[in-house]
Amino acid sequence: MRRTVFPNKVLPWVLLAPQLAITLIFFYWPAAQAFRQSVLREDPFGLSSKYVGLENFRKVFADPAYLNAMQVTVVFSLLVAFFALGIALFLAVQVEKLVRGKGFYRTMMIWPYAVAPAIAGMLWLFMFNPSFGTLAYPLRLMGIDWNPLLNGDQAMALVVAAATWKQISYNFLFFVAGLQAIPRSLLEAAAIDGANRRHAFWTIVFPLLAPTTFFLLVVNTVYALFDTFGIIHAVTSGGPGKSTETLVYKVYNDGFVNLIMGSSAAQSVILMVIVIALTAFQFRFIEKRVHYG
Repeated sequence: MRRTVFPNKVLPWVLLAPQLAITLIFFYWPAAQAFRQSVLREDPFGLSSKYVGLENFRKVFADPAYLNAMQVTVVFSLLVAFFALGIALFLAVQVEKLVRGKGFYRTMMIWPYAVAPAIAGMLWLFMFNPSFGTLAYPLRLMGIDWNPLLNGDQAMALVVAAATWKQISYNFLFFVAGLQAIPRSLLEAAAIDGANRRHAFWTIVFPLLAPTTFFLLVVNTVYALFDTFGIIHAVTSGGPGKSTETLVYKVYNDGFVNLIMGSSAAQSVILMVIVIALTAFQFRFIEKRVHYG
């Protein structure tokens, strides 16, 4: 068998150079800076620093506020991933049942993904503002004392709803593509055998969507941990009483607001390790249950 060799040895590196430069500048260099700062104690102006080893990490894990942020992050991430995946799958299944207007329905579903996270947060804040929000008024008519600016549970519900709404469009696109890839002959055979739509969905459609669901599970986990910063900052700023302060927002709060550089860098390193470990766990254990046909 004849072996094919690419004649130009320089061109592949030239084509890879832009992506390698972006990865080096925006990932490896900041990560290295975070590791360096996590073992230093710096003054707020960055004029002097002192090597303290793992002292910053010990202080972080001994801080009740950080443990609270970790608990908030777990609850927030699970709720966002669950609702964003569940609602998107439901809408994708429903759009496949449409005979007319399917293109318009898909276009309307894609639009929220183009909205910036901070703008999405402000939209939901205006709609549910306790003073003049259009959707807060019906809640008051139902006897609900709605005030996410003072109630931590309501604030959490609001940021979860905003983050979920922002991510549904992304999940919807992949679920629609996954549903279209399922052979219609399988569903027709199931219908001939007497299976109703619900039984066919759980025994045929959902198992065949496992690769798509697994991919979206990883993406939504990373989204909930990092990309929801703009929503939380716009809606609650981590309040009230740190009830919506996630790990990534605490990194910002300690580093850019309180200017505690060493603690903020240590928290960013911990968050990076958590994301890497969680992603590795998902690929190591959850992917074993995924069948690719």
